Amino acid sequence: MPTSPGGFEVPLWRALAVYRVASLAYVVVLALRDADRYAHPLAAGALVLVMAAWTAVTVAGYARPAWRRWPLLLADLGVVLGIVLVTPWVVGHAALAAGSPTLAVAWLAGPVLAWAVSGGRRRGTVAALVLAAADLGTRGTVTPSAFNGAILMLLAGVVVGHVARLAVTAQERLQRAVELEAATRERDRLARGIHDSVLQVLALVQRRGADLDGEAGELARLAGEQEAALRALISGVPAPVTDGGAEEVDLRALLGRYASTLVSVSAPAGPVPLPGAVARELAAATGAALDNVARHAGGRAWVLVEDEGHTVTVSVRDEGPGIGDGRLAEAAAQGRMGVSRSIQGRLADLGGTARITSAPGAGTELELVVPRRST
Repeated sequence: MPTSPGGFEVPLWRALAVYRVASLAYVVVLALRDADRYAHPLAAGALVLVMAAWTAVTVAGYARPAWRRWPLLLADLGVVLGIVLVTPWVVGHAALAAGSPTLAVAWLAGPVLAWAVSGGRRRGTVAALVLAAADLGTRGTVTPSAFNGAILMLLAGVVVGHVARLAVTAQERLQRAVELEAATRERDRLARGIHDSVLQVLALVQRRGADLDGEAGELARLAGEQEAALRALISGVPAPVTDGGAEEVDLRALLGRYASTLVSVSAPAGPVPLPGAVARELAAATGAALDNVARHAGGRAWVLVEDEGHTVTVSVRDEGPGIGDGRLAEAAAQGRMGVSRSIQGRLADLGGTARITSAPGAGTELELVVPRRST
């Protein structure tokens, strides 16, 4: 379980530092009280100094997030384990059998808590089992108080590890919530700008052309559809489906509206059924391709629909100047996303492909292929 600077687990590391200093103070008090009962009092004093020095090292080390790694964790466990193992010689077996506490007492739980904070319940349990086994093994005779101490140390490792894991999970959820709030604010800001410009223009076009016939009326209808779709996009609400997203639609009917004196549409004699959502997206990609023809190529364009059973292919061909090498990448870099998003992006979302064949002076052919899925 990785730790992150500034996370919710930081207070746990600070609490651990306080615990180690407080437990060291308790060790000093007991060592002064029981010094006359130890087998080697001078060695006991030297060990207390070692414990004090190691406490300073761990307090300073764990305060730095970069040091909360395996080298310091293993060294911490090793130092405390070594002190536990020499305790019988320093204190003496007779003193231990008479009920004297070990030299480390509560101080030996420091590595258990450090492992628990750094890695959760599992690490805390492993460190507790290692130190508890060493502590009980060095006593010779396991008293009820010693056994209870081992159980409490094991519980501390499990509980503190669980709390540390909850802290990291809470930190991750808070981070996701902050990111979501920032994205929502940005969407609201963009929505205000779009409402003041694009949406008002589309609404004006729809109102002015609603009663007109021919291409002007068709333009007004398309403006109304795009206004509804854009409002749904910036509000985060799915756009309404007018002809059934799953209901099959004849692709020929959607592409037929593009036919004009400059655009020739050729389709099979029979229906070309596709799910409504797929048909609309494919028709929109075809419309975007024809818009590019009108802006950049001029002249005539040919649309060919082929129903190949498992796939449906729509080809758009023109006799314009063609697309030079690197022109599409340059347009995308400049923010003009007509091909990359309106065409290729739509086909990618449908699980299809958009293949462009072009050469300078030889025109352009765009082949849109979508798989047919059963509805």
